[in-house]
Amino acid sequence: MPTRSPRHPATPQTPTRLAQELREAPPAKATPLDLYQLARRDWLAGERIDIGALAARLGIGRATAFRWVGSRELLLSEILWSLCDELMTTTAARHRGRGARRVASICEDAVRALVVFEPLRRFVRSDPEYAVRLLTSKLGPVQGRAIERVRALLQYEADRGALVPPLAVDTLAYLIVRLCESFIYAEATSDQQVDVADAGLAIELLLSGRVAPRRASKPTSNQTSRSKR
Repeated sequence: MPTRSPRHPATPQTPTRLAQELREAPPAKATPLDLYQLARRDWLAGERIDIGALAARLGIGRATAFRWVGSRELLLSEILWSLCDELMTTTAARHRGRGARRVASICEDAVRALVVFEPLRRFVRSDPEYAVRLLTSKLGPVQGRAIERVRALLQYEADRGALVPPLAVDTLAYLIVRLCESFIYAEATSDQQVDVADAGLAIELLLSGRVAPRRASKPTSNQTSRSKR
């Protein structure tokens, strides 16, 4: 009689490299946005921003991280602007008025929210000079973007006939942002206690005030003599 070969229990086959690759999800690659989000969470939690440490947590090189963000100051500026941007967008959507009153109310509410925002208060208290320089310097994006946002707000009110700007819109936007900054950082820079409601009143007066047109001044004798040279 023919003999049967003995059966052996089935043994699991060693998976091929292809099978492993197909089963395993490809590792996610970190992006500049991942770095920004991680830094933003740390800053809101009161932790110091360290780009080298952030790079290590994301599994990227320190040089790559700096290439993405430019510098620690620029990264902090983007975080700070994101907070201002959110506040201005939220307050603008909430106010349904028109003209100078609407612009003043939006700016006042944004200033009020920033003054009591604990992460910003903590940041300014820790190093007032550095914080104010970072927030108001032309080297960072915060002030320039805030001016542009206020300029767009003024232009919108002017275009729909609700505001007659007493000065050039660009000049007004700059003045309003600088005025708001003086209220936000009053305590840190000059130890002044201010009423935020006065910021709204000052902006409304700036936009609604009327000044008699000035006559062109006559040149002095010195100016006349210099022009003839």
